[in-house]
Amino acid sequence: MTAQLDSAQHAVLPPPGTQDSAGPHGWRVSTSKEVAYEVRLVAGLLDPDNPALATAGAPEPARPGRRLVVVDATVHELYGDRVRAYFEKRGVEYAPCVIDAHESVKNMETVFEIVSAMDAFGVSRRREPVIAIGGGVLTDLVGLAASLYRRSTPYVRVPTTLICMVDAAIGAKTGVNFHEHKNRLGTYHPSAVTLIDREFLGTLDRRHIRNGLAEILKMALVKDSALFEYLAAHGPRLVEDRMAVDTGSGDVATEVMRLAITGMLEELEPNLWEHDLKRLVDFGHTFSPTVEMHALPELLHGEAVSTDMALCAVLAHRRGLLDDAALHRVLGVMAGLGLPVWHPVCTTELIVRGLEDTVRHRDGRQLLPLPEGIGHVRFVDDVTPAELDAALRVLARTAEGA
Repeated sequence: MTAQLDSAQHAVLPPPGTQDSAGPHGWRVSTSKEVAYEVRLVAGLLDPDNPALATAGAPEPARPGRRLVVVDATVHELYGDRVRAYFEKRGVEYAPCVIDAHESVKNMETVFEIVSAMDAFGVSRRREPVIAIGGGVLTDLVGLAASLYRRSTPYVRVPTTLICMVDAAIGAKTGVNFHEHKNRLGTYHPSAVTLIDREFLGTLDRRHIRNGLAEILKMALVKDSALFEYLAAHGPRLVEDRMAVDTGSGDVATEVMRLAITGMLEELEPNLWEHDLKRLVDFGHTFSPTVEMHALPELLHGEAVSTDMALCAVLAHRRGLLDDAALHRVLGVMAGLGLPVWHPVCTTELIVRGLEDTVRHRDGRQLLPLPEGIGHVRFVDDVTPAELDAALRVLARTAEGA
């Protein structure tokens, strides 16, 4: 930012070329902030001989240092002893903050609980990144707390669920629910580093594997037909093997993870702050926020996304964007992955209300991404309640016949 001093008026004037718009007694501030963060696949993250976790996000002079580790209660039960042993071996002063993180407590009260732990620990401004170990709810909570504490505190994400590895932990957004609205309060505050170790998936319930595969299917349907073919051919085995490396489907699981993460980051990077609301990655996220909040605790996030994708696939078919064979394949892959295409809360009234809320979120437009063939997308702005009602009837019959 540059400025000039007018001694007669004792005012700082804007640089040449901006005075007309700012006025002779006004100022225009223009700056930019470089944003860079890492997403890394790391095997053996809790191996004490592996320095990745202990050094992530911290400047060299501050190592090994101190760390507040915010960890999901279930993850703490499964891995707490290994986390403690890891930091002790690495010589890191470590304090755990255990949070029973789930969608029903994804709110500001829990954020304040994390902020209180940060304050009690005395987290420094820049040298001691908070470490978040858990699923998407936990990493969102910690991310929001870190963005608020001293207006910006670095943190590190260690996702332990598949949906977090391929979606929640690799973008810039944080968020919590407010009233009946999903992620209504939030910030853009990416972690310094996201460390992904698929070993955590070995203790995950298979339902949560399916939950993550729903977000992977999202990328396949609107961006990557090759990824779709992997899911069509190997989906049930990926669920059975929990996306493990050391199985017969290990190489496929590795490629599925690579394609999903690459595709997501390709879409996020040029539009990280969502200045452009025409977002391919919003596929599956038009109606699902409303469905998910009304179906709690019955539906997981990815399951709600699956119902949204199925609805959009039927809408696309009725508009001639998907032929009969493509629609059959899409619904077939969902069935193979064990994902729902419909839920009893999916009434026309609720779905229309969800669309209305999304229109407000997208600045007055639907910007509804529909699959155009498999691996491509078309945005539409003119979906009617009658169309939604007809598509829901198709999905209800499909679900009844499943």
